[in-house]
Amino acid sequence: MKEYKLFQATKTGSATLLNHIVMAPMTRCRAIGNVPNDLMVQYYQQRSQAGLIITEGTSPSPNGLGYARIPGIFNTAQIAGWKKVTDAVHGNGGKIAVQLMHTGRISHPLNMAEGTEIIAPSAVKAAGQMWTDSKQLQDFIVPKAMTAEDILLTKNEFVMAAKNALIAGFDGVELHGANGYLLEEFLSPFSNTRTDNYGGSIEDRCRFVLEVTTAVAAAIGKDKTGIRLSPYGVASDMPHYPEIDATYGYLSKELNKVGIAHIHLVDHSAMGAPAVPLEIKSLIRKNFTNSIIHCGGFDKERAEADIESGLANLIAFGRPFINNPDLVERLANNWPLSTDLHMDLFYSADEKGYTDYPLYQEKLITV
Repeated sequence: MKEYKLFQATKTGSATLLNHIVMAPMTRCRAIGNVPNDLMVQYYQQRSQAGLIITEGTSPSPNGLGYARIPGIFNTAQIAGWKKVTDAVHGNGGKIAVQLMHTGRISHPLNMAEGTEIIAPSAVKAAGQMWTDSKQLQDFIVPKAMTAEDILLTKNEFVMAAKNALIAGFDGVELHGANGYLLEEFLSPFSNTRTDNYGGSIEDRCRFVLEVTTAVAAAIGKDKTGIRLSPYGVASDMPHYPEIDATYGYLSKELNKVGIAHIHLVDHSAMGAPAVPLEIKSLIRKNFTNSIIHCGGFDKERAEADIESGLANLIAFGRPFINNPDLVERLANNWPLSTDLHMDLFYSADEKGYTDYPLYQEKLITV
């Protein structure tokens, strides 16, 4: 019988993992009042067979809470809520990193507290709409272009959130540089039309991402710092631009110089976006010597192939973890995966479609 590397112990940064399987970050909107709660504790505990869990996007700042009911990690109540989550995951032998996600222009005032601002590199409105609990779908608004003071403040907020993450017991942080949120908004010439040192050339458009990453790594350790990237992703109104390949080539080289623990490369082609070309994956692999996580429509065999080839060190699974809380055990034992996935409950507020998916053994009993 073939021995799969996928299920063998490994390391990334300072963390020793039970296996090469990562639970991908997925927004689930259960943090009432933007504070992690006991329902979230149960959700992550159920899935702690993963070698590494990367949490849902968690805002480092009141300005970054663009979606309804997403968590933050900038106040004491949030830190305390996350501490319950990390304790539960660690109690099962798992490791967990928090994904720091500042939503930038992908926001709406109805989801924001008084005194906050919707900020972005430039005053460029995103196409599309945002769900609000009070008035349902609403058009995005034109964000405020960040001043030099805003840039410094936001960098400091990322650093403080990373420090808070260690207080909350996380094994590390992942900066969300993908999916059209604030960090990626600086990378793209469509959302970043600045004429100062943070816009224009590839080097200047990458500057904010690299400064945030460098500052976070200095604050908590480069071995506890990672970043998620989505070249060729189109989420949140991120059109293709001719310099994508050169941008991510430069960025991956510079991230390698910083020495962070991982780059998490997401390919949304399984959900209809353009595929990330193999050439780009290979270029990033060549440029970056530490762990690379691949994510996007993997099954067991494809995951094993990317690990065996050396193209990736870890493989992240997203949606299969929603309705298969015991996904690792199912894959390891060739048990069938559940197809009972309630997409209409992805972003609702209670346990339905969240913590009520059964384990495989439990389904056998009820047949």
